[in-house]
Amino acid sequence: MTVSHWQTTEQTHREIDFLVVGAGLVGSAAAFFARQAHDRDVVITDARDVGLGASGRNAGFMISGLDIYYHRAIEEYGHDAARELWSLSNRSMELWREFIRNSPFDVPLDNSGSMLLAESEAEAKELELAAAALTADKIAIEYYDKDPLRRGFYAGIEQPLDAGVQPYLLAKSVMTQSGAELIPNNELYRIEQHDDDAVQVYTRQFVFTARHVLLCTNAWSPTIDPFFVGKVIPTRAQCLVTEPLDHVPVPYCGYSDYGYMYYRSTFDGRFLLGGGRQHYKCEEDNTTEDRLNPNVQAFLDRYLARYFPDVTAPVAHRWSGIMGFSVDGLPLVGILPGKSRVGCAVGFTGHGLAMGAASAERAVDALLNRVSAGAVDITRFG
Repeated sequence: MTVSHWQTTEQTHREIDFLVVGAGLVGSAAAFFARQAHDRDVVITDARDVGLGASGRNAGFMISGLDIYYHRAIEEYGHDAARELWSLSNRSMELWREFIRNSPFDVPLDNSGSMLLAESEAEAKELELAAAALTADKIAIEYYDKDPLRRGFYAGIEQPLDAGVQPYLLAKSVMTQSGAELIPNNELYRIEQHDDDAVQVYTRQFVFTARHVLLCTNAWSPTIDPFFVGKVIPTRAQCLVTEPLDHVPVPYCGYSDYGYMYYRSTFDGRFLLGGGRQHYKCEEDNTTEDRLNPNVQAFLDRYLARYFPDVTAPVAHRWSGIMGFSVDGLPLVGILPGKSRVGCAVGFTGHGLAMGAASAERAVDALLNRVSAGAVDITRFG
């Protein structure tokens, strides 16, 4: 994010204890943990406002695990790390549910579970291997060797503990419960740490001198600190939602095509469909441009007609959102090299609801208590 010289003429200098940058789901959760669990005076700032980035544009899937099948996670990260990451996602789900139970206003939640579906025989074999690995680790699932929805899929894994949520209202609720001071519409353009005691954070409205700074900036992280360049890749996602239907096409949060496609019924009776970027990666990867891609939207229309021909209601709304994909598929949590008082919880690879709350919890603990963030710690990058 850049700010012109003319926009900084009325800056105010402030000294604060704990500054969170980013007022999405992860930043709001981090503010909660810093204030409630560690008794810090917390300010949270955002270039826009609460939940206006990817946190308020996603499908609202509270789904356990990473964006790859469990047996592949074991191969990629090792068995111990895969189990730890699954536990991290379970912790996130537990925390989100606690926020919802304690919310000062209603946050819709559908404990319907999720269904991972195969669109080919090859993916069905992957699902079978994933189901075996999950069962071996005593993770509650149900495997279907045929299409449980009878819509042209090949196999499925049901995860009964998953859920669908209204993500924008969840972000607003977590922010409210944090008790932190919010400064919206306040672009950050530079961070400097010249000594061991404080960090200078330059924003459009303020120059902060903060004892601790936590970046929860996901896709925008490479624009804030060079450490994230090449490690967090901004990636655009596309969604659509129909007018209300007279039936529920899918009674779960549904995933297919290795997680590239996703769909669910909304709380007001509409059908939401997202994905399609896998066919247009050169256009959708490594971009922060918030716009509709007509090629992706046309693919979503064709997908809707193929797998959900009973959804005949017209499309009511289309949108995009910018996700932060990490280069190795894991969140980046910990303390930035060379900046001992600057922490981060970014790079959720489209699974911010799965990993975000527990990652924020670990990030705050790492920054204040110098505790390792485990498998998601950024020290893995050396």
